[in-house]
Amino acid sequence: REQLGHAFGLQLNVMRGTVSGDNSRNRSGASNGVRGNYRAFETELAYYANLMGVANVATVDFLNRKNAVNFFVTAGGGYAAYAPKVTLANNTVNDFKGRAANGNKYVHELVIPVGVGIKFKLSEVVALNLGYTANFVDGDNFDGATVAYPTKDKFSYGYGGLEFTLGKAGKPNLDWVNPLALMYDELKDPTLRQEVEALKGRVSNVEKSVDDLKKDSDGDGVSDQFDKCPGTPAGTIVDGSGCEIKFPKPDTTMASNGTYSNIQFEFDSSVLRTSAYPTLDKLSADLRSNTVMTFELDGYASSEGSTAHNMRLSRDRANSVKTYLVNSGVDAKRLKVKANGETNPVADNSTEQGRVLNRRVELKAGM
Repeated sequence: REQLGHAFGLQLNVMRGTVSGDNSRNRSGASNGVRGNYRAFETELAYYANLMGVANVATVDFLNRKNAVNFFVTAGGGYAAYAPKVTLANNTVNDFKGRAANGNKYVHELVIPVGVGIKFKLSEVVALNLGYTANFVDGDNFDGATVAYPTKDKFSYGYGGLEFTLGKAGKPNLDWVNPLALMYDELKDPTLRQEVEALKGRVSNVEKSVDDLKKDSDGDGVSDQFDKCPGTPAGTIVDGSGCEIKFPKPDTTMASNGTYSNIQFEFDSSVLRTSAYPTLDKLSADLRSNTVMTFELDGYASSEGSTAHNMRLSRDRANSVKTYLVNSGVDAKRLKVKANGETNPVADNSTEQGRVLNRRVELKAGM
């Protein structure tokens, strides 16, 4: 038996022997034989092995650190080989040994054992074990007779014996350890209570320190501990140090020389800003009034990301502008898309302000 914890263990049983019974009375108590002329049986149990779980369910004293009496239940599965021998009413003996299916000497069946028991602690290594086990056989031939009901046989036995604990002397037997009593004793221990109170104080101090670290007086998303620009107005976009990011204002007016302002985009995005609509609406109106004019849409990206990614992003930005113009009534054949990636920057890519200006689509009139 291997004890896995204070409440549960595994037990392997291997046994052999003889099981006998009396069939001379039926269920009503009459002496006319419960199964016709079957009077008695004696079944040779060649071997029977099972593996059972053992659960400790109660003790007589819940407040002792170590128990002296344990109640337990068992259940599991097993396999048995047996040969029944039947004595008939005329004292004729019918032995089924060697007459099992396929010419086998014994019948082989699965068995489910279920039991209860009580164990008394005699010393640290010796216990008195008393119990009762019922074994449910997956067949109706254990006693050599078959009937319509019940369709399965069963046999049971009571037992008693001494149980010896193996293992290191300094290691306690988990069977006798009572975790409820241990926890109860520890809760009453004044030293432990003092340690718990001290730990609560330490936790409270840590929580206060964490709250101080999370404090953000100006509400800009950067804690006061790391905010280099405290007191920024509400709604201000700041960088990781809490300082305001100054974005250039996009020019949405048409230049005096007939060119159009660039269409700006957010980081890693090809979605048009609403601020671009006035410029594109003006361009759409001019193209629809001048049916011979064509335009080249040059897409660009800032230097973040790979060259291939920025090339695709610049093409997507130019196509977003083209889609807007086509949806407003401009013939798609009059619009040429060109992807330039991160080439030809109009501002310094080493600053955020410069990168904002480089995320653009330039609108160039064709011939």
